[in-house]
Amino acid sequence: MKTNTKARTLFPTTFVFLFFLHLSFVCCRKIISSNRGEIGFTLDLIHRDSPQSPFYNPTNSLRDAFHRSFSRASFFQKSSFSTPDSIQSSISPIPGEYLMKLSIGTPPVEIVAIADTGSDLTWTQCQPCINCFQQPYPLFDSKKSSTYKTIGCDAQECTSIGSSSSCVSGNNVCEYQINYGDNSHTIGDLAFDVFTFPSTSSENVAIPNVAFGCGHDNGGTFNNHTSGIIGLGGGEVSIIKQLDKQINGKFSYCLIPIQLDSTSISNVTSHINFGSNAIVSGPDVVSTPLIRMESSTFYYLTLEGVSVGNKTLEFKSSKIGGSYAGGDEGNIIIDSGTTLTLMPSEFYENLESMLVDSINATRKEDSSGTFGLCYDSDENGTIDAPTIVAHFTNADIELSPSSTFAQVEKGLVCLTIVPAKEFAIFGNLAQANFLIGYDLVANKISFKPTDCTKY
Repeated sequence: MKTNTKARTLFPTTFVFLFFLHLSFVCCRKIISSNRGEIGFTLDLIHRDSPQSPFYNPTNSLRDAFHRSFSRASFFQKSSFSTPDSIQSSISPIPGEYLMKLSIGTPPVEIVAIADTGSDLTWTQCQPCINCFQQPYPLFDSKKSSTYKTIGCDAQECTSIGSSSSCVSGNNVCEYQINYGDNSHTIGDLAFDVFTFPSTSSENVAIPNVAFGCGHDNGGTFNNHTSGIIGLGGGEVSIIKQLDKQINGKFSYCLIPIQLDSTSISNVTSHINFGSNAIVSGPDVVSTPLIRMESSTFYYLTLEGVSVGNKTLEFKSSKIGGSYAGGDEGNIIIDSGTTLTLMPSEFYENLESMLVDSINATRKEDSSGTFGLCYDSDENGTIDAPTIVAHFTNADIELSPSSTFAQVEKGLVCLTIVPAKEFAIFGNLAQANFLIGYDLVANKISFKPTDCTKY
């Protein structure tokens, strides 16, 4: 079966080696309390490259995202092969994708930080600051917060971040240090304070005693778009795990397709949901197990194969790391912070060959050498492309043609699945127009086909 594909030009951010992919603002939309004490709230995600964003730059190119996708993948791989004690310490993947707006302390002080499913520890720049990068908001001053308190060296929160923590002699304060893959870093004190998620309906979600890093020495390639990082990974110090009693291990998001001609949907945003708002249900929902690995930060799935039309290509396990379940389970990471979908080189070559046999269009080389499979498109940026289905365990996901083939320049359409040695990541372009629910209690991820512009 062939699908008429209108490939849309995408806009990732200007390339900075080993840095961020896309940034977006997040603001709270709705709060619901359930009878069991579980709360639910929804936040708007505004893509940095949307005209709504103050950081909008129409000159950004998809090729930039290609390089940053590989940069992020290389540090997923380093972390995945680390021992359990070092998983959350010496090297972390480059944060990216979305900015979350929230407040810390009493009285609350607003910060804007990168929301990242590939990080655990949440941190923000703090006064006094030995070394800080510029940010759009005032630095958080812990002395002005009546609810701020440092975390001791023997506390569970301190020991849970492994070798990235140390004890400040004489005052029993847990100090953290994180070095990112691009040599950016943050050093500071671990502390507790109130986190407040603001709502457009003036109802706030205030969570006391959230552990976070108060960074006094921060630097590298961070820029003035952020105050720090919001950790949405699966590790013990992540926001998801810390809010477990409130959200019961559940969050979901619905990402609108990234497209150049966004004027028609300029008032539409992506969304992220927590707790009771994050339940994904309905007759068209499919679910696949979350696989526990030595690295608890990242979210691992099992990809069994990929279909092109009526032909299926078996997926061979990529060398990601050790699964507690054993076998070939957990062979791909799902990540909201990586733009493209990355596949092991040998598998990619076979997939590309199947696509070439199935596409009736004029093949054209990408002059920059960035993309391997490209075609001439008509004046509307349209090609005929076969249906591509990703076969996860118990879940077949039909990928959107406009996300798998994108117009990288006028008249040139390229495949957004790319080779990456032995590593596999299911990127955010492939996740567009699905409501994707993470349930860390039931250990599953659910997919529901959804028009995210109307969600």
